[in-house]
Amino acid sequence: MAKPAPVYILSGTQTDFARNWLKEGTSFLVPIREAVLNSLTAANVEPREIQSAHVGNFGAELYTHQGHIGAFMVEVDPVLRGLPTARHEAACASGSIAILAASAEIEAGRYDLECVVGIEQMKTVDSVTGGDYLGTAAWYERESKGVEYPFPKLFGRLGDEYDKRFGLKDEHLARIAAINFANARRNPQAQTREWFVGPGSEQREAKMGQPVAGRLRVRDCSQVTDGAAALILASERYAAQWAKRNGKRLDAVPRILGWGHHTAPFEFDAKVAESRDNPYVLPHARSAILDAFERAGIAGVAQVNAIETHDCFTTSEYMAIDHFGITPPGQSWRAIEEGQIELGGKMPINPSGGLIGGGHPVGCTGVRQMLDCYRQVTGQAGDYQVAGAKTCAMLNIGGSGTTCCAFVVGC
Repeated sequence: MAKPAPVYILSGTQTDFARNWLKEGTSFLVPIREAVLNSLTAANVEPREIQSAHVGNFGAELYTHQGHIGAFMVEVDPVLRGLPTARHEAACASGSIAILAASAEIEAGRYDLECVVGIEQMKTVDSVTGGDYLGTAAWYERESKGVEYPFPKLFGRLGDEYDKRFGLKDEHLARIAAINFANARRNPQAQTREWFVGPGSEQREAKMGQPVAGRLRVRDCSQVTDGAAALILASERYAAQWAKRNGKRLDAVPRILGWGHHTAPFEFDAKVAESRDNPYVLPHARSAILDAFERAGIAGVAQVNAIETHDCFTTSEYMAIDHFGITPPGQSWRAIEEGQIELGGKMPINPSGGLIGGGHPVGCTGVRQMLDCYRQVTGQAGDYQVAGAKTCAMLNIGGSGTTCCAFVVGC
């Protein structure tokens, strides 16, 4: 496998995921402008230097009756008018697909400096309607139509499959949720950072145990979130000039070391059938991770210091533990019981709080995950910093494990 041309990460920022844009009377443009301009300021880059932009978004047509989301980029600043832009959709992996598109343009030598934005506004409808909208990320006619909360049911079945093959205790899923909520308390932009303190905290705690679908309870589910995040990506040529003018060493500037991208069969039943004789329940997620490791030139997860993974439900994080190779297949529970995945553990997972604690604005999540990888390897993660982190991996999945994207970020 050929080693890709380096793609450098100069900066990134996100909006506060606890916000409700509908209550604020905020349109898509406001959070996009906030994320982009703050990222440019953080990078000490002028808007006129951006040469191309890519936006990840899942369901704006459903949630806000707005399409053509990429065009909002040129409204950020008048100097950006005429900028080539595009919008990318791959369910919860939309942000990662936008990153891959921007990276490919840089690797091809088309552009030297790009902006990637992930954005989703989800707090516009009631929970049942929102659940139906999210059902379009599965095969709607076959898996979601007429089904209340289809995705908790699908990811509950992921847990059922683990239980069938290896055994699964709900206490391990509960521990995953508890760790992510605890990490989120350290993150000043996490959606749930203040949920369990002050007035109403007892009611919130009680609600966490209520059943949603199958084995999954409220605590096992990621959040309905409004959020945007942006990254500034650069070629080696631009990054070298940028580092010089900012008094930095090029080898100290983070970059995307490796990536993997695989698409599995659409229906969950087809995924399970395909993996029946495979040690991994979602082999395409495993393949994406292995591709990212190989392109990064690392032998395995032991050379990674932290992981941001797609915990849309606790079952998807449980899956990620063994798919990253932290444990043998089916033994994710060992890493949980041994404290490996906790902040301060051998392999911290979701120090940001992940999707369960931090929030899950669907089309934004891949960009936010890479932003947190960037924060970790640059020592900018604040109270949720993993000590000495130099390499961070991420897994972002769309649908019921259908679109699988993995990255390794480091210096």
